This record gives sequence, C-alpha cells and structure tokens, in this order.
Amino acid sequence: MPETVSIPVPTTDAASYHAKGWWRDTTLLDDFLANVAERPDKIAIVADHAGAPTETLTFGQLGDIVDRIAAGLLELGVRPGEIVSFQLPNWWQFAAMNLAITRVGAVTNAILPILRHRELAFILERTGSRLCVVPDSFRGFDYAGMLNDVAASVPTLTHVFAVGAAGDRPGVHSFDRFFLERDPAPASVLDPLRPAGDDVAQVQFTSGTTGEPKGVVHTHNTVRCGTRSVTGRLGLNPDDALLFFSPLAHTVGYYFGCYLPLADGMTVVYQDAWDAEHMLDLVNTYQCVWTMAAPTFLADLCATVEKTGVTIPSMRIISCAGAPVPPPLIAEVNRRLGATVLVAWGMTEVGAVTTTTTDDPDTLVTTTDGCPPDWVELTVVDADGHAVPAGTPGRLLVRGASTCLTYFKRPDLFAAATHDGWLDTGDIAVQWDNGYIRIASRSKDLVIRGAENIPVVEVESALLDHPAVRDVAVIAVPDDRLGERACAVLVPRDPRNPPTLPELLRHLAELNMAKQFWPEYLHIIDALPTTATGKVQKFKLREDAVNWNLTLNTATTTPDLATTGES
Repeated sequence: MPETVSIPVPTTDAASYHAKGWWRDTTLLDDFLANVAERPDKIAIVADHAGAPTETLTFGQLGDIVDRIAAGLLELGVRPGEIVSFQLPNWWQFAAMNLAITRVGAVTNAILPILRHRELAFILERTGSRLCVVPDSFRGFDYAGMLNDVAASVPTLTHVFAVGAAGDRPGVHSFDRFFLERDPAPASVLDPLRPAGDDVAQVQFTSGTTGEPKGVVHTHNTVRCGTRSVTGRLGLNPDDALLFFSPLAHTVGYYFGCYLPLADGMTVVYQDAWDAEHMLDLVNTYQCVWTMAAPTFLADLCATVEKTGVTIPSMRIISCAGAPVPPPLIAEVNRRLGATVLVAWGMTEVGAVTTTTTDDPDTLVTTTDGCPPDWVELTVVDADGHAVPAGTPGRLLVRGASTCLTYFKRPDLFAAATHDGWLDTGDIAVQWDNGYIRIASRSKDLVIRGAENIPVVEVESALLDHPAVRDVAVIAVPDDRLGERACAVLVPRDPRNPPTLPELLRHLAELNMAKQFWPEYLHIIDALPTTATGKVQKFKLREDAVNWNLTLNTATTTPDLATTGES
C-alpha cells in the first residue's frame, strides 16, 4: 500500500487565515484549469533547450497533456496524498508533472537536477516514492542509468520513467510512450480528486545543514502565500511574459516559475542551461518583463551587456534573492540593464517573506532586505528569546500564513526549530521600526555558492571517511563572483604526507556526492580551534582564512554555477 501524506493544519490559524482571505479553498490547479478554459490558445510555456529545438505549449495543449499524464498516474495506482517524485530540468515536463500530480490529488516531490546517487537515494527512500521521472540524459549525464541504480537500493521505487527515451530499456520506461501516447483521463474521473487549499501540495527537501536533508511539507495555501509575498507588489498581469532560468525544483523556481505564471495566465519562458548572452536574446524575443535570480546571475548579465552592447528594454523589474545582494550590484543593474532591482529574502520553510517595492527609495533597496506582507510576522530576539530593540542584531523568527506544516518524518526537528508558531530561521538580522529587515549573518552552518546551499555537515562527514583525514571543517571563503566557495580546512593523519585536493575530490566522487558540494579550496592545519567543550570555532577559521594563500582547484573541473544543472 503506497504511503500517503495527510497533516492537519493548526485549526486556529486556518480559521483566521481563511477569514482574512489569505487562505482559500481552491488551488493552483483550479486557477490553471480556468486559464485552460478561458484562454486555450494563449502560449503558456516556451521551453528553450540548449542545443535543441524550442518547444511551445498553449494553455489548451498543456491542459490536454496534464490530463494524459494524470491518466497514467491513475493506471499506476497513484492515490490522493501519495508522494510522486521527479528530477527534471527547466522543461515543460516539470510543470506538466506538477499539475498532473495535483490533478489526481497527490503530492509533488521535485528534486534538484544537480543531485546524484547519494542524495537521490536518501530522498526517495525517505518519501517512499513508488514513481520517479528523470531525463533520459541531460548535459551529458545519464539520469536514467543513475535512477535505475538507485532503484536497486530503494525497495519502494518500482516505476522509473525517462523523458526523451526512444523506448523502454531494462528497469526504465519511456515517459513519452507511457504517459503521452494515451487518451486523457475524463473530467468526471479527475474532478472528484481535486485537492483543497489546506491539503498537502509538496515535500521539498532542503540542503541538509543538520546532517541530513529535511523534507519541508507545504500545503497549496502556504505555497500560494509564499508566492504572493513578492508578486503582489509587482503589478504583473496575464499579458506579461516571465523568464526563468533558476531551477524549477528550487523554491524560487517552483513558486515563481511554475506556480505563478500558470495560475495567473501569463507566459513563462524556461531556459534549461544558463547562458547570459542567450538569456538576453530570450528576453528580447519574448518581451519578458520580470525574472527572479541570485546575485551571481545579475553580475553575469551586467558583464555580458557591457561586452555585447545588447540591452533588454522590456525587462522592467528583476527580483534578487538566494544570497546577500551587494549594493554596488544593484546600482550596476539599474545602469546597465535599465531594470529596477527588488531585493527579497525567504527560505524553503516559508517561501518568500520580505521584499522591497518599486515605491521604495534607493536607500531601502540597497540597505535592507525588504518588509513582509500582512500575513507574515517577524521578530528579532536575543539568545533567551526576548525581543530586542529596533536596530539591534538578533535571531530572526518568522510565523504566518506561508509557514510550512512540518518536516516529513522528522517532526522532532521541526519542533526543535519552532515555539508558539515562531520558526527560528537560523539567520541573524536587524529589524527597524518601519518593519524592514537586513540579514546580518547566518547562524546556520552552511556555505552559499552561487545561491546554492552546500550541506557542510554532510561534506565533512564524507571527507572524514578518507583514511588520510584526521579532522576537517568546511568553511565559506569569499568569492567575487559566486559570493562564496567552500574550503576544506583539514588536519591530516600524517602531517608529512597530507592528502591533496584532487585526491579528496576523487573520494567524494566515489561516494556519489553531487559535484557542486565539493570543496574548491584545501588548507592544511595542525589542529582545529575548539571551545572548552570541543566545538570547532569556525569563526576563527574564517577570520584566519583572509591570510591564507589559497589556490582555487583546477585539477578537477567543478561546475561554475550550482544552479544551472551542469553535471
């Protein structure tokens, strides 16, 4: 019997949020189906593929495909509340799978394309997924082969499908043949399965800063509120076109590239591999007016505009999130791209929480991370949990209508992070009397490389498995372009014969760890600085790193951006 997810929302909160109109009984699916009926010939998705023809789907065509996939899911016995997994790039199949899963009342588990055997096996085993869809191959990597290998160690995974496969092969079935070459399921069968707004919509895994990835459980209503925190202030309408190159399996991509445009009847352009010059062409071809991106991408765009002279006059606004935004970058985007930059902050557990607005003066845009909407509360507290005066740094807590329900199968971790509905974000922030905040630092032990969270605990654990490693700490070191890169600070077992970085990376490759998580610097040290209780003082390592003569690894190629899906 497949496992299902049914987690009740807090009764008091639900009644209040519904009464205020923040939560509703309908979902993204209802919005999408209304667009299928009202504007069937309008372009819904333009899927741009590196080195392959562009694919275009209208709302009517996408609706037909969704009902075909839904018919296939029903044939496989997928039930309401069951988790269905897929690991897909920015292709139309991502959006179609998400909608079809919702169409049968099931729960989406979208997996980042950068993850490999180790991470994929953990997620699929934790969710108990019976079904997973991947590309046959993407950017030179054999996803179908990887998933077939993973299936051997995950007993619940019985159905493996590959998009783009010419036909079936042992252990892997063609997505196109099974799902698309069939009749759509009739509305009389599908409509009774429609979920309600308070039903679970997705389980999205974080990057595992506590030693293992955490499955964040969201309802359709919490996802919607986490999206509207930003888009409610943009003035977008159904005539607008959006561009998304951030991975759709990220919270940013899922909320704003998958949920928003298909609910609001807009056209969305998907770019499946980051290329700054091509992005400029796409914006001009489809007259895109808005996108959301990490600072790294904006820096690339500014450099590309300077080199090529190509401008993008249709792009009115660019929202920037995922990593701290340097004020000089905001000014450069305004100057070179002609777009207004809005700064946003959020996390998987709560979606987008704060944003600046188009009416804000430059001083707020460059010195804050914005303010929350009505349905989100923020407070900054000291170590004892007491609120601190405005302008004083402290731990940032959040609660409201966009907050997730729990961590899947780890309610203990969620309980440890929450109190009276307040979620400890793990960030140190300052909040002013006007409600605006500024993220000052992170208390969580992670590295953010090009907006991708590197699970430090997991990397350290893997490195400690190497026979030449006695002790290790992974820290962030600043990088002009990516914001941060990971440095392994290592105590060798034999100081006379320490391991080299290429040697350590080969070890991580053998463990099937995603390449984007690998450290790019290595520093050898006699002993790690610790407190009296033995806790490593990473702040001292970060301070000392300023004086280290670090050499960026070139012996083993590491993808330049973790968010573009390179293998």
